[in-house]
Amino acid sequence: MWHDDGWGMTGWWPVGWLLMLAAVTVVTAVVVLLLRRDAGPGAGARPVPRIEDAVDWRLVLDGRLARGDIDEDEYRHLRDVLRSG
Repeated sequence: MWHDDGWGMTGWWPVGWLLMLAAVTVVTAVVVLLLRRDAGPGAGARPVPRIEDAVDWRLVLDGRLARGDIDEDEYRHLRDVLRSG
């Protein structure tokens, strides 16, 4: 019935190796995708505030200038860009 030449069922051992390789590949891909999803785009970056109207961008710029995040030249440049946009 069975012919055993040391490799198991003759002709079927490559299929077993391919199935094992496919299973390892799928598990690895799932782990990588889950890790990337948890990290998300820009993980660790500071959130960008949503500016809804013209008054908000002025408050944001004023706050950044007061904290020292930007200097006066950059403040004026950003203000001019936001006014024109």
